Amino acid sequence: MKNKFISFILLFGIAITAGAQEFQAKVTVISNRVPSTVDKKIFTTLQTQLTNLLNNRKWSNETFKQTEKIECSFLLNIESVVETNVYKASLTVQAARPVYNAAYQAALVNFMDADVSFKYIEYQPVEFNESRVQGSDALAANLTAVFAYYAYTILGLDFDSFTPKGGDIYFQKAQNIVNNAPEGKNITGWRVFDGLRNRYFLIENLMNTRYNIVHDVFYSYYRSGLDKMYDAEAEARSNILQSLTQLQAFNKENPNTMIVQFFMQSKSAELIGIFKKGTPQEKMAALEVLNLLDIANASHYKQELR
Repeated sequence: MKNKFISFILLFGIAITAGAQEFQAKVTVISNRVPSTVDKKIFTTLQTQLTNLLNNRKWSNETFKQTEKIECSFLLNIESVVETNVYKASLTVQAARPVYNAAYQAALVNFMDADVSFKYIEYQPVEFNESRVQGSDALAANLTAVFAYYAYTILGLDFDSFTPKGGDIYFQKAQNIVNNAPEGKNITGWRVFDGLRNRYFLIENLMNTRYNIVHDVFYSYYRSGLDKMYDAEAEARSNILQSLTQLQAFNKENPNTMIVQFFMQSKSAELIGIFKKGTPQEKMAALEVLNLLDIANASHYKQELR
């Protein structure tokens, strides 16, 4: 039984459904930019197949009840046709986890991957085998490798948010995909020289032992912070501020790491809501650290927290 929801189990007495899958995922495939010469029906089929891959496959050995399933969305925006049956796309991945004793879903992931090239013929199998990540056709396998990579990354972050370094096993699975990723023409995003904000660097940051403090920050932000907001709001706010201060200290020692930007993505409204109720001293301290961690939203924090 998963440790992360033991309190929910005791409180609500929800029955366990053996073997339940991990995700409640919604996949959307957008094909507006695809020429009319291509039958758009194939993308509806692809959308269904990708949804089934995420929601029907068992990604872990854990048992997830319906209320524990991770809500996530994958928006695959096809930008161009490279050649017959080969497409270039971007993928926006979002995932959230529930906050204890609240109807609120806190964001875990909000990331856009701009480098997804793949081959797809309608009704071709859309499956993932972690022992054969490259498959028999690299471009066809690249699509499922990308989706599996983010599935394992989301799982890792979800477990990290409930148990200190609880997501290690899933980050290792994501790293295995990176290490064995499909290779070929038009396939990018898996390698160190493919840019500074890609799949390689995200999992490198999550697996780098020099960056272990990031996992502590992640746990304390969600479990010691957000999950305590209902029962001990002042303590929870203090814990969140402490976790952000730790993250800024890490950021100062390790500038320009992908993981800091990844963590802060889409949290501005959440953080403003938390610290607007704080003391003047907390607001001032939060404003100082947030201006350094989330420069893009600095003016927004200044307007709301002063």
